[in-house]
Amino acid sequence: MEIKLNTNLDDFLLTPILSTDDEDEELNDSEQGGVATIVRKKVKRPKLYKVLLHNDDYTTMEFVVYILQRHFRKTMDEAKDIMLNVHNNGVGVCGIYTFEVAESKVEKVKKEAKDNGHPLLCTYEPE
Repeated sequence: MEIKLNTNLDDFLLTPILSTDDEDEELNDSEQGGVATIVRKKVKRPKLYKVLLHNDDYTTMEFVVYILQRHFRKTMDEAKDIMLNVHNNGVGVCGIYTFEVAESKVEKVKKEAKDNGHPLLCTYEPE
């Protein structure tokens, strides 16, 4: 039995050439015939994190809407809904991201809030 490797790097597949009946007779007990396969490991999806905004008595609602539009790409209606959720419930979910993205967004929001004199608290937690 002969196995040819596909040299096309886009495929990464083995192209087996099956033996004919004549070749099967020539195989001794130590050789095996069949189809070559590649076992691929399944890739796990990354763990996701919720980015949260927390209510306080000093940060204006307009600034929260601005943050949601600028850093989380929310429309005006989406930003107002999240802002009202933060205001009424004490906390609101801005988005769900991988760890690195969530961490980056939290740091950017904290910096912008501090630069503008707002004590806005932004955190992330596992989903």
